Amino acid sequence: MSDSEKVFRLLIINPGSTSTKVSLFDNEKCLFERSLFHDAPELLKFPHVNDQMDFRYNVIMDMLKDENIAPESIDIFVGRGGSACTQPGGVTTIDEKLYDDTVAAVGGSEHPAKLGVMLAWKFAQKFGKDGYTLNPTNVDEYCDYARLTGIKGIYRVSHSHVLNQKAVATAHAESMGKKYEDCNFIVAHIDGGITVSAHEHGRMVDGNMGADGEGAYTPTRIGSIPVLSILDYLETHTVKEAKLFCSRAGGFVSLFGTSDSDVIHGLVEKGDKKASLVWNTMIYQICKMIGEMSAVLCGKVDGILLTGGLMRFDDIKEGIEKRCGFIAPISVYPGEMEQEALCYATLKVLRGEEKALKYSGKNVWDGFEGIDL
Repeated sequence: MSDSEKVFRLLIINPGSTSTKVSLFDNEKCLFERSLFHDAPELLKFPHVNDQMDFRYNVIMDMLKDENIAPESIDIFVGRGGSACTQPGGVTTIDEKLYDDTVAAVGGSEHPAKLGVMLAWKFAQKFGKDGYTLNPTNVDEYCDYARLTGIKGIYRVSHSHVLNQKAVATAHAESMGKKYEDCNFIVAHIDGGITVSAHEHGRMVDGNMGADGEGAYTPTRIGSIPVLSILDYLETHTVKEAKLFCSRAGGFVSLFGTSDSDVIHGLVEKGDKKASLVWNTMIYQICKMIGEMSAVLCGKVDGILLTGGLMRFDDIKEGIEKRCGFIAPISVYPGEMEQEALCYATLKVLRGEEKALKYSGKNVWDGFEGIDL
């Protein structure tokens, strides 16, 4: 039997800031998909993202047990990724170097997505199988203008929901009868974390560093805050506390003590003034980010694509249409396309249709050529 005819069983592992999502595929057929929500206070019991490994591993093992799936029957383990050195887009083989750099977060971002690579490697090693990742949060396709800051030696890098954004953009282009590489899109992933990126002819050329305290505040993150305000905060708080607010303890968690958007939106529906102000300000800030990305694309935008778990709330779309509808047509893709993207791209590698990349251990970008900055 050729690889094109073989049935591969793939476990797709997708840890997020507020959930663990797992899917099992036999080739393109999804056998089951489950997602377990984790409220931020539950995850804050773990001092470091890496400390969640056993917790998330046991969550996955329980899911498999509930579905009567023996881990030994799985051929390939595929995990969402991030936190290593910046990488080119595409499928990458998970090896020890990628695992080690992910654990150490050499890329500087401590996003729970990193646990996807770590868990896939753990399963692969335990059961003697292979592991892969696709379009991790640190895929770097930025233009030079997106990198420079006003402090020498400090650069902006790509920390975004690359996996889902590229999957949604590709699907939307196909719905238009075009290729992703022929279009310009603004894609907003709106969930526990929020990232908005400019996609120019198949490359994500700019976007906010969502897990680094940039952009709109979210259910778990502080978003952009004036630098001097942060410095004032650090006079009475630790750097560790401040970093925690950037990724896990900010936003709704700080303002309400929970990251559960259903709880907050329920208060909005009841007319609660505080919840309404916080919720609508988040939408307002997302709109500002979309406006920024439209400028990056010089106003040549084929579509504004809204995706992520919070797009189950219609008022987010309505708020964005009110302020950004003049820029380009707005389309909504609730939830994510990440599970399918991770599976289908890996299948192409397993069938010999495409080659997997090998992690280099070096950043994609290493400075401005011929310029000392």
